[in-house]
Parts: sequence; C-alpha cells; structure tokens
Amino acid sequence: MREPTGERLLVVDDEPTVKELLAATLRFAGFTVSSADSGTRALEAARRDPPDLVLLDVMLPDLDGFEVLRRLRTLPRAGGRPGPVPVLFLTARDATADKINGLRLGGDDYVTKPFDLEELLARIRAILRRTGASPGDHTLTVGDLEVDPEGHQVTRGGVPVRLSPTEFRLLRHLAENAGRVLPKADILQHVWRYDFAGDSSIVDTYISYLRRKLDTGGPRLIHTVHGVGYVLRRPKP
Repeated sequence: MREPTGERLLVVDDEPTVKELLAATLRFAGFTVSSADSGTRALEAARRDPPDLVLLDVMLPDLDGFEVLRRLRTLPRAGGRPGPVPVLFLTARDATADKINGLRLGGDDYVTKPFDLEELLARIRAILRRTGASPGDHTLTVGDLEVDPEGHQVTRGGVPVRLSPTEFRLLRHLAENAGRVLPKADILQHVWRYDFAGDSSIVDTYISYLRRKLDTGGPRLIHTVHGVGYVLRRPKP
C-alpha cells in the first residue's frame, strides 16, 4: 500500500463487485475513497464532502451519468479550487456517440469496461495533475504555517519544523481541511487507515506531539472541540 496522497475520489457505480474492486484498488494506491450506488447518492456525497475526482458510471438506477455530470457542475470542488469537479466516465457503454456526448458535456476522460486497473490509475493521476487537483501541486497555507505535500516540508513563520511521517500525515490532513472540525474517527481512517473503531487515544497523543512542535512560537493553530474532535484554524487577527 502506498502512502496516502490526500486526494479524495468518489466512485459511483451500482454494481457492488465493480464498486468494491475499484474502492479497494484506489485505497491501495493511496487515495481516500467514498462510494455511491446511484446518482442521487453521488450528488449527496459530493455536496457533503467535495471530491477531487469522480469516477462515474453512465448507467445508474435513477439518474444517468450524463445528468449527474450536469448537476455536479454546480457543486464546489475540494479545497475551494476554481472550475468544475473533474469527472472520469467508467462505463460499459462503448458507443462512439456516448463517448462524444460524455466528453462534450465536460467529462475529463471516458474509460469503457472491462478496463485495465494500471491504465485507469494512470488516467486518474493524469486528470488530477492536469486539473490541479493533486495536493502535491500546491503548498497548503494556514496563517503563517506552510505545508508542502510534495516535498514533505513544514515551516511556521519561515522556520522549518521537523515532523515524523505520521505527524506529517496528520498535519496534512488537518491542513487540507482547515477550518473544518474533524471527528477522531475521520482522522483514524484517513491518517492511520483504521476503518473500524480503533483506539482513538492515538489521535490525542499525536495531536499533542504536533502542538509541542507547532504552537510554541506563535498563536495556537490546533484546537480541540470537546466531544467532537480537532480543527486547524488560522489565528484571529
């Protein structure tokens, strides 16, 4: 399994086997993955937690993929980035007219089933790079804190901060969701990849490690929301 990349992918497919295979493969490749089995649920998931990329089947039980794409165009992107949410169509409909329609409506790529998983991963990464959705393409800034996901560098007030790999993953997840309160269960899943009720005390321990390294030379950045979790916030002026 690769180190988590930070990019969030939404897999939309009503075939359980395909959906589960895709989700497992993408998680193994380092992506954070959510899934939906209908167009309506896909739109709800995208509103709740904006994805960096949507893998979208055309044939769904309620809305077809083309209509889902139209509605996705009105929703915000992850991280508040400009432009529409990138969409990769993944479908058994291989007619040329369907491909042209999908791309004309704004789809970023069109892959037909059956597909090669390595090729699919390459296409996903290409879209993320092209649309600027890859966290490795920019520095995350919160106040005077800067997190460089690609270079694994952290500075506060221009002063380098040395972090362990786990501390860095935790800080990166907090920075990618700056201003948003993250429950401990969410942090466990995204940083430690626990998809069950793991021991949440490990989150408290690593938050304390980060605070010792980040909050000594300036206003506190990491805040506790009692009974919920933690949030990274820009200091008030």
